Amino acid sequence: MAATKTFAYTARDTSGKVVKGRVDGTTEGVAVAKLRTMGVSPITVAETAGGTGLNMEINLPGMGKKVTLKDLAVMSRQMATMLAAGLSLLRALTILAEQTENKKLAATLNDVRTQIESGWSFSDSLAKHPDVFPRLMVFLVKAGETGGFLDGALESIADNFESDVKLRATIKSALTYPVAVLIMAFLAVIGMLIFIVPVFEAMFKDFGGDLPLPTQVLVVLSANMIWIAPLLLVVIVATAVWWRTNKNKDSVRAVFDPLRLKIPVFGELFKKVAIARFTRNFSTMMASGVPILQSLSIVGETSGNWVIEEALRKVQESVRQGKSIAGPLGDEPVFPSMVTQMIAVGEDSGSLETMLEKIADFYDDEVQSTAESLTALIEPLMIGIIGAVIGGMIVALYMPVFSIFEQIN
Repeated sequence: MAATKTFAYTARDTSGKVVKGRVDGTTEGVAVAKLRTMGVSPITVAETAGGTGLNMEINLPGMGKKVTLKDLAVMSRQMATMLAAGLSLLRALTILAEQTENKKLAATLNDVRTQIESGWSFSDSLAKHPDVFPRLMVFLVKAGETGGFLDGALESIADNFESDVKLRATIKSALTYPVAVLIMAFLAVIGMLIFIVPVFEAMFKDFGGDLPLPTQVLVVLSANMIWIAPLLLVVIVATAVWWRTNKNKDSVRAVFDPLRLKIPVFGELFKKVAIARFTRNFSTMMASGVPILQSLSIVGETSGNWVIEEALRKVQESVRQGKSIAGPLGDEPVFPSMVTQMIAVGEDSGSLETMLEKIADFYDDEVQSTAESLTALIEPLMIGIIGAVIGGMIVALYMPVFSIFEQIN
């Protein structure tokens, strides 16, 4: 048998969008044929080196195994295209498992295909992998299976996840600069305490006399950095491990999520992201025909904030009693009046999913503009903070020198 090779391709899908990826095949012709069965038109197909030199695949423990929303968005989009082109679900899963670069996703898709061959439904097979496929995706697929519009449901999933990926990218871009600057400032302070202050301390001993209080503080910190630095490192690592283990527990989220919305400068951004995510997911699920009580439960979990999740639990109780959605939301301060009024209008007019989509679009734009404003505000603010910290340390180091000059005069 001929050896299987990996080919990098650039192709155009049915909507005209240019997509890139990799596909396996024994020859270039086989790879091109496989791409055409996926519903895309190849532009370029070239063999990749795959396993040597700089292209060698490197696997580190715990790294590269996570399936991201971007992976799921691409997978859903490609599967929708293949199903719309007439391919069977099993064939589509086989192709996706072969061509995806994420090893965990490939193994999961193979397992899903095996489950389907054993008589399971597609949605039930996805539900067996909650660490890979979110509940939102499972219920949208189930609605698509039941209603006979699985390809449309997958398109909705792709659109939803792509919007969520964009939101997360906006948050990361707003947080990257201040976090990076704070880390550099912290390292600069540690470096000065370890390497610079001892030099000045030795010089001060030769001069004699009492040191000013700010200088004494720096000298004491510098002398104790031999145990302070390791202790700080242990505390940071332990905190990171604890947070990663406990961040999804309700008891932890009930404390930290409300605080997150009250953080100066960033709290408003986090609130807008949570509202945009909630309204987008709720609109998508209602448009796909998912029952409203199930939709409220799922969008609460996917909102990313405990405050909104608790508010939606109250909405569920209201809906169970035959009441409105907008009423309980109006009692929650986290939701602006514009949101509750638009939802109320949507309920009254029978166009709730359209109103939710308009709210989501509005808050997507708000998140983008808020992030840009924060970036412009934070840059001079962070420069001022760093200047004050480093400048304060330098002044504290030179205060004894000034005192000596005064004594000489």
